[in-house]
Amino acid sequence: MGIPRALRRILLNAGLDGLLAGIAVPLAHAMAAPDSDPFVPLWAMPWGAVALLLAGIPFRLSVQYWRFSGVSDLLGVAAASVAAAALFPVVLHEADVLPVTLAFPAIHALVLIVLLSVPRIGYRLMQENPVRETAPAQAILLVGAGEGADLFLRALAADRAAPWLVMGLLSLGRAQTGRRIHGHAILGGIDEVGPVLARLRAEERLPGSLVVTEADIAGAALAGVMEAADREGLRVFRAPRPTALDPASGRASVELKPVAIEDLLNRPQVPLDRAGMARLVHGRRVLVTGAGGSIGSELARQVAALGPELLVLLDNGEFALWQIDLELAELHPGVTRRAVIADVRDVARMRSMMAEVRPDLVFHAAALKHVPIVEANPLEGLLTNALGTRTVADAAWAAGAQAMVVISTDKAVNPSSVMGASKRLAEMYCQALDIAARAAIADGGAGMRCVTVRFGNVLGSTGSVVPVFQRQLARGGPLTVTHPDMRRYFMTVREAVGLVLQASVVGTSDAEAVAQGGIFVLDMGEPVKIVDLARQMIRLAGLRPDVDIPISFTGLRPGEKLFEEIFHGQEPPIATSHPGLLMATPRTSDAAIVGQALDELARACHAGQTGPALAQLARLVPEFAHNADGSTTAVRA
Repeated sequence: MGIPRALRRILLNAGLDGLLAGIAVPLAHAMAAPDSDPFVPLWAMPWGAVALLLAGIPFRLSVQYWRFSGVSDLLGVAAASVAAAALFPVVLHEADVLPVTLAFPAIHALVLIVLLSVPRIGYRLMQENPVRETAPAQAILLVGAGEGADLFLRALAADRAAPWLVMGLLSLGRAQTGRRIHGHAILGGIDEVGPVLARLRAEERLPGSLVVTEADIAGAALAGVMEAADREGLRVFRAPRPTALDPASGRASVELKPVAIEDLLNRPQVPLDRAGMARLVHGRRVLVTGAGGSIGSELARQVAALGPELLVLLDNGEFALWQIDLELAELHPGVTRRAVIADVRDVARMRSMMAEVRPDLVFHAAALKHVPIVEANPLEGLLTNALGTRTVADAAWAAGAQAMVVISTDKAVNPSSVMGASKRLAEMYCQALDIAARAAIADGGAGMRCVTVRFGNVLGSTGSVVPVFQRQLARGGPLTVTHPDMRRYFMTVREAVGLVLQASVVGTSDAEAVAQGGIFVLDMGEPVKIVDLARQMIRLAGLRPDVDIPISFTGLRPGEKLFEEIFHGQEPPIATSHPGLLMATPRTSDAAIVGQALDELARACHAGQTGPALAQLARLVPEFAHNADGSTTAVRA
């Protein structure tokens, strides 16, 4: 059995340090007394090595990693050298030999410091600047001159196969212009990216790409960089995450990543009450409807991470349900799960399933959400979104659930589509149930709280505009936008679900929010023009809008409107004490009255009577301005 590799490295370090320490003795002797006899007894050289090895033990000299020698390592070398120089005269004294001069210990220490430090520094420089396997293929300009740039440059220096040559950096501010990082000049501030690129083009030194190294460069600043790069025909990439640039691993391979469309939204991270979420979910029986969808599956992931007693995944689609169940089995094997195939419109199935599972908390994400599909199948949309929500809510109430969280949409505000109006009707019924529950609880009884959460589009969700644009880009375009003025609110699915859980905590525990009993509305920030989103996605693909990839306008589809709203005129927004959450207080009705109206709607739907069903929907949701033909004149701006 051979010597372990770690021990071999320690023995090698000790041997090299001892050899250098032995050489230091005659060198120091010659420097301290150049006119004296240059002969130094051979026995003194080994004792010089012993003195250093003993003195280096407290400073862990033999276990230093030469390849990564830093300031702390060199300080240890200096301390060990001074200690060895002080210890060596003791050895000489025991041998009845006096130092050649009083200055010998000081000179000895200096010689040791130089002899031990120079090889370490040299070895590190050799490793950081290796002979490249291939010549640099492309010049790049780094955007950012902070810690991210420092890590990127270190990793790039250690990667023999990296095909990039850094020609300069742009800093967040202009004060750093002219300074250098690892020998690379800071050419200007990020707000000067256009002039800097123009100057480099004039000097025939234009880089092939720009690489963003700092994570906080996003939103408008990142969009400005991309626009300037687009004018010069350059692509913009992101450097790998700092955790991926691990110089200590010795295996750092620098791979650039494309800029994500989420980076251009620049939505600030909202602090979430994770402890409150854990109190809400941990040890509870939780049911998620629509668990195979974009929102439902992310709800399932985040709920599973909070440690429920039982997580029931309900969906009407087998494949989507299998996917999320398999994923959770791998990510959270300790969470007891149950996958249920069921239709939220099936009253008997919902009641029997709820009675069997007896969930404490229900997240209702099941819905038909695509406006054109629901316009083409209005009765199905009403049966699923409005009547299906009532079915789930009634079954959960009967089973003794403590709370139900309903996922709604900004399309429910001043709806122009059947989908939006059906979701508004679902909001109305759940609000009516919540009023009844609060009254029952106030009288000392029991009731199921209904927390309704309304938000806009989710980036990357199934059927949303981003995947559509990606497919169109893969085919070579064109990218289709319905109208040049079309705007939508966007947020990421993870952010949306995190705020849904936050609203669930607030809506079931915050006394003021419970008393108000309104609809929670996620702060969606500013709406984004869809045509601008299309142009940005073309740039992210390294192409030029309207040159490489055309953009065509197809006209509004039935049910669409130009601008989505998150509040209508009769429900002014109310701020909450929690960032990212607003509250709307829409008109409410008695649960029995809404229930009777829904019964009439159900009869029309089951009879296949589209006209009477839509007429009933218009009576229940008077602000419903149906844009059935997709005309701009029918759209409320």
